[in-house]
Amino acid sequence: MSLKSYTFEGAAYRHELLMELIEDLGGWTISKKILAQECTITFTIPERDSSLIRDLILQLQAAYRESPLLGTEIATVSPTIARHHLPHVLCDVGEFVRRMGAKNNMIGLGRGVGQRICQITTRETKLIEEHDAAIIVLGNFKHCILNYKSKLISDLTIPYVVTGGPELTQDELDSLGIKYYIPGIGRLPFRFTLLSQIDKLDEIIQALIGCIGERRSLIDSDPLLISPFAIKDEIERQLPEYDEIASPAPIVPKLRGVRVKVPYSQFKDKLGEIMLGDYKLKELARLKPSIWKEYTLIDILTHSEAKHLKIM
Repeated sequence: MSLKSYTFEGAAYRHELLMELIEDLGGWTISKKILAQECTITFTIPERDSSLIRDLILQLQAAYRESPLLGTEIATVSPTIARHHLPHVLCDVGEFVRRMGAKNNMIGLGRGVGQRICQITTRETKLIEEHDAAIIVLGNFKHCILNYKSKLISDLTIPYVVTGGPELTQDELDSLGIKYYIPGIGRLPFRFTLLSQIDKLDEIIQALIGCIGERRSLIDSDPLLISPFAIKDEIERQLPEYDEIASPAPIVPKLRGVRVKVPYSQFKDKLGEIMLGDYKLKELARLKPSIWKEYTLIDILTHSEAKHLKIM
């Protein structure tokens, strides 16, 4: 079933009608925020029912927009985020990704600056690999990107988009194994405000959508046993401590699972016992600790994996 994701923005008055329709259509409400009289809802529904949602939102005199990256977790990676190195463009990229629906995490490498000392640790690589895709924001010098910074991405297995200042030929990109490269975005001492600069951010999003689309195609060829959105809903219902989680976005849906912002060592048993129909969560997914604050990562099994393990 093809899904479509949207962000609703309108008055809080009668927003329950939208939430009821989403549930009736078999969709999922990802988040709901009410501030004064304004309401923002992110949700996903079957694509064939998009016209019903549009008609209701028009009746409510509200606005909505597509959120093509909803349900993904993206890493925005910089060689460093120290104050004297920080490119302001990194903030713009991260914010633009967030507006497209993704959960964005900004990551600064411990020793990513310079040429001689430029490196990435195994721990940093594993942290980036926990995400669905990554945006690697590099600098302005062509020889630096070609000869030194390429080692930062050589071990990544997740899809990624690279940005940098100089133009690179296709042969140069092929030699580095880079499929998606956006030039004209390097270390810049200003924020993006011009339309031409915003267009560059759009290019990043389109490249990112291409990355995510490839991963979704692989998942469609061997579907997951259950939707990450369904797991998110059941954890919210069945985990008593959910309301006590102070972290923003306590449960982050991903392409192949969810990130739950609770300590793995304390909650692995409780999470594993959560019921999803006739099965326990630990029977349908793998639970493992994250490198980031020992949060809990839940990776859903595919149909082929379940058949191999003789689960279903």
